[in-house]
Amino acid sequence: MRTSVSGNILTPEGWVHGSIDFARRIVAIDGAAVDPDANGDPFILPGFIDLHVHGGGGRDVMEGGDAAHVIAAVHARHGTTSLLATTMTAPPADIVAALQALGQACANPRKGGARILGVHLEGPFINPGKLGAQPDFASVASIDDVAALQAHAPLRLITVAPEMPGHLALVRALTEAGMRVQIGHTTGSYEDGVAALAHGASGFTHLFNAMNPLHHRSPGMVGAALAHADYAEIIPDLLHVHPGAIAVALRAIPHLYCVTDSTAATGMPDGQYMLGRQVVHKCMGGVRLTDGTLAGSTLTMDQALRNLVQTMGLDLADASKRVSTNAADYLGEAERGRLLAGCFADLVVLDRGLNLQAVYIEGEACEL
Repeated sequence: MRTSVSGNILTPEGWVHGSIDFARRIVAIDGAAVDPDANGDPFILPGFIDLHVHGGGGRDVMEGGDAAHVIAAVHARHGTTSLLATTMTAPPADIVAALQALGQACANPRKGGARILGVHLEGPFINPGKLGAQPDFASVASIDDVAALQAHAPLRLITVAPEMPGHLALVRALTEAGMRVQIGHTTGSYEDGVAALAHGASGFTHLFNAMNPLHHRSPGMVGAALAHADYAEIIPDLLHVHPGAIAVALRAIPHLYCVTDSTAATGMPDGQYMLGRQVVHKCMGGVRLTDGTLAGSTLTMDQALRNLVQTMGLDLADASKRVSTNAADYLGEAERGRLLAGCFADLVVLDRGLNLQAVYIEGEACEL
């Protein structure tokens, strides 16, 4: 069915005031260039893309079954039109079971849910000295280990601690196999980070969190990211990273993009939830282990956008890239993350307060 929506449309060439016509893909965008602040009409932006999603609506990716579909529907109601389902460090059998369910979910999308583009394998190939909220099942890996997992679901992004034995070679092998490799949950030094980037690593997992901080005589993994990264993900819930540190990253990393690192507690009342094998507690907007360690978030991408504009002071076009286009480009998804004829009709409509009015995923309207 063909649909038309009117307002201030953010295209790759800038703002247009007019209409966007679409079925499953965008058919045409008609209108004239405009200053979007010159009228009171709604904003039409590319749908949000979240490359780090553990859960939502009381469900966790590691559960298997239909959890991924429930999670995808929760995030769609907040403007996320595509995502990567993100696993936890766990025993091999648990990871395989989760991937088997995710493979089915990727191949069989459901109406009203964000498209699951594949899997972000956040563990187990991390450093046991920087688990964060990950359970203690970290391990070293070989390319054969990853290939065995890839047989169950499309692995699009893998977090690796490059200082672990054999992992620099793994980074190169994974990159040559077409996967994106991010540095994360690492005790590695600045030099380890530079070496990993030279071997093909292309980003950093939840920048600043679960990695060695910047010091002027020991730059750490954060220093490697700020000095050399083109892409990195960051959690802009204003709990994981201070706004001042977000500002530093925005100035230093050209294609910084936002993720939620959302958990089962997202969209749910305060209480107890599961994050993989860990019990977590939601209270006052945060999610923590019993010892107080931050354990993912309850952030949604529409709130991430508002935080970028209202707290960080970004203009809306720049903020839109940080919650959509940059992540699409990072994954090589040229037909998502932009409003352009021929691209998938993934778009969000927001009022002047940046509150969602409508979400379309491949041309289909979602219930909010």
